[in-house]
Amino acid sequence: MPSETTQPSETTTAPALTMNDVRSLEAGLDALQTAPGTTTRRRSVWPVLAPLLATALLIGAWQLFVLAGIKPTYIVPSPLDVLHQAVEAWGRGDIQQALVTSLERGIVGFAVAVLVATPIGILVARVRWVRLSFGPIITGLQVLPSVAWVPAAILWFGLTDTTAYFVILMGAIPSIINGLVAGVDQVPPLFRRVGQVLGANPWEAVRHIILPAALPGYLAGLKQGWAFSWRSLMAAEIIAVGGKIGFGLGSMLQQGREIQDMSVVLVAILLILAVGIGVELLVFAPLERRLLRRRGLAAETSR
Repeated sequence: MPSETTQPSETTTAPALTMNDVRSLEAGLDALQTAPGTTTRRRSVWPVLAPLLATALLIGAWQLFVLAGIKPTYIVPSPLDVLHQAVEAWGRGDIQQALVTSLERGIVGFAVAVLVATPIGILVARVRWVRLSFGPIITGLQVLPSVAWVPAAILWFGLTDTTAYFVILMGAIPSIINGLVAGVDQVPPLFRRVGQVLGANPWEAVRHIILPAALPGYLAGLKQGWAFSWRSLMAAEIIAVGGKIGFGLGSMLQQGREIQDMSVVLVAILLILAVGIGVELLVFAPLERRLLRRRGLAAETSR
């Protein structure tokens, strides 16, 4: 009877994983979601032409309303009167001063809000007891109108730039936090398990896996946070006038109301609107298109 020989069991050791594997995971995850194939871009003038036509239509309707004489011109001035007022304000330097002051406040305040809200959002999204404790409060702060903070900020900080920055932060931070939390919640559990298999520590998992996968929700939160911060800033500039607060677009709007000059009011409103549209078209829209292309969604959304 032949003797049974037992083969010694061989244990295979998996090769050591380096953090290069973790760093390459972000690109790999995006590559899995990127639609292959053609990159033919249909260039059309319609995306540019349509807003211009809509603007011309609104200006035409505005002019017709003025010509109809329904309201006196000192209540509803014509587009040419508003343009003339804008040229005069530009010549005096009022528009330049107001734009620089408001944009500086808005950009600095929003940047600080992003720096504060991002780590808080990650903490709320990843730690259960933090979410249970502070999640409802953050949502309540997001719902609270930012203008409600202006009287309190004036009492706390006086008529200074700190008042404007405080109102900006209170308007932007909750929206950015909730946007990031929503983005993290939508990250597939498989991505987290892949990070664990690769040996990523919590910080490396957040940096290379969680945040890249949560970018759509995070970007939506940033976009909403900017909208809230811009509106909050205008409310602060309208109410907190005088003292050491500089002359911004909200101050121009309030000045037009005080001197009862509707042309000045409309110039300020149009400038506030132009800044909002400009930030959307020059900052957030390109970021969204780039993100959608990386995720293979650009073709579907462009239809």
